Amino acid sequence: MRIRKVVALAGALTLSLLTGCAKGDSAGSSGNTVTYWLWDSNQLPAYQACAKDFEKQNPGLRIKITQMGWDDYWTKLTASFIAGTQPDVFTDHIQKFGQFADLDVLQPLDDLGIDEADYQPGLASSWVGQDGHRYGSPKDWDTVALFYNQKMAQAAGLTPEELNSLSWNPKDGGTFEKAIAHLTIDRNGKRGDEPGFDKRHVKVYGLATGGAGDGDGQTQWSNFAASAGWSYTDKKRWGTKYQYDSKTFQSVITWYFGLAKKGYLAPFTDYSQGANPANAQVASGRAATAFDGAWMISTYYGFKGVKIGTAFTPTGPTGKRATMMNGLADSITKNARNKRGAEKWVKYLSSNECQKTVGGYGIVFPATPDGTNAAVAAYKKKGIDVTAFTRAVADKKDSTTFSFPITDYAADVYALIRPAMQDVYANDAPVSGLDKTNDQINFILGQ
Repeated sequence: MRIRKVVALAGALTLSLLTGCAKGDSAGSSGNTVTYWLWDSNQLPAYQACAKDFEKQNPGLRIKITQMGWDDYWTKLTASFIAGTQPDVFTDHIQKFGQFADLDVLQPLDDLGIDEADYQPGLASSWVGQDGHRYGSPKDWDTVALFYNQKMAQAAGLTPEELNSLSWNPKDGGTFEKAIAHLTIDRNGKRGDEPGFDKRHVKVYGLATGGAGDGDGQTQWSNFAASAGWSYTDKKRWGTKYQYDSKTFQSVITWYFGLAKKGYLAPFTDYSQGANPANAQVASGRAATAFDGAWMISTYYGFKGVKIGTAFTPTGPTGKRATMMNGLADSITKNARNKRGAEKWVKYLSSNECQKTVGGYGIVFPATPDGTNAAVAAYKKKGIDVTAFTRAVADKKDSTTFSFPITDYAADVYALIRPAMQDVYANDAPVSGLDKTNDQINFILGQ
C-alpha cells in the first residue's frame, strides 16, 4: 500500500511537472558550487550575507541561492526530485517532512554533530525521523499572535491590556467573541453587538482568516483547538491516528466558523482563490484583526496608513493560551551533487554565527537563543514589540506551544482534509462529516 502510494504520487507529479523541469537546465551544483533554495524573499538578504561570510571561510566553495514564491517552491522542489535537478540544500518545512520521508529523498545529517541543547526547546527533535536519523538542521521558528488595527481598537474602546487578556470558550465565545463582535461594523455603522446589526452587509469584520485552515489551522483555529485541550494525533510526533472526529475539536470548529454566520468573521468567499488573505483584509480596512505568524510581522507593520498592534492568543478552557510553534530546518537532498560542500553549508547555517547574522535583519526568529535575541533587538530598533510572539517560548506558565502534526502520508492527509474543512467553512457542511474524513485518513495511516 505504502509503495503504491509513493509511486502514484511520483507518477502524477511526473505527468504534470516533469516536462517543464527536464530541459537540461539542472538546478544541481557543479564543481565547487552548492545550490541552496529558499522561498521567503524577505529573508534572502540575510542568507546572502551568511553565504558571503561562509565563502570567505571556505575558499573555493560558492553558494548559489535560488528564491521563489511559496507555491512555486514546493511544486518545483517535488518535481526536481523526480527530474534529478534537485538542489543540494533547501529550506524544509515540518508540514512537508512526512511527504519527503515517504519519498526517501533526504540525506541523514547525523554526522553534523547537531546538539539539541543549542537551540530553542523542541526545534531540533522535530527533525528526527521514525528511523532515528536526523533530516533537518534547525533554522528558525515562529509562533502565532493576534494582529490588530490600533485605530479601530481604540474606536471600539478596547485597550491593549484588554486585548492581551481575552479568553474564549466554545459555548459563548467568552470575552474574545465579545471583542470581535464589537469590532465588527455594518454599512450603517452598527456594531456586531448592537441592536439592528446587519450581518448581511458588513463593512468591517472583527476578524479575518486566511481560509479554512486545511488540516492544521495554523493561523486560523489551531490556537483555539489546542487551548481547549485537543491535539492533532495520538502522539506528538509520528502519530498513527488523527483526531478530527474528537467532540472537543468539532465543538471548536463549530464555534469558530459560526463566527462567520454571525457576521463577525469574514466569509470564505473573501478568500476564494487566495485573492484576499488575512493580511490584505487588515491592510485594506476590511477587517480589524487577524491571527497570523511571526514571519508576517514586517508585512503587517509595513502597511501604509495603518498602525498595527499585536496581542496574545486568548486563554482557552484549559486555563492556558496556546500557539503553534513551527520550526523550519535546512535539509540536504539524498542525491545532492556536492554533498561535502552541502554538509559544510548546512553546518554553518545552523551555527550561532550565521543565526546571529540572520537575527540582526529583524525578519524571523533564528533557532539559537542568541539568534533570537538578535532578532528581538532588531525589531525593537524598528519600534516593534514582539512580546506576543516570544512570551510563549520564554515562559510556559500561562501558555503552551505545539507543533504541526508529523505523520506518514502527509500529502494524502492534506488532500483529504483540505476540501472537508473548506466545505464546513464555505458551505456550512455539518462538522460531523469530519468523522468520515478522519476514518479515511486513519485507514491510510494504518496501511
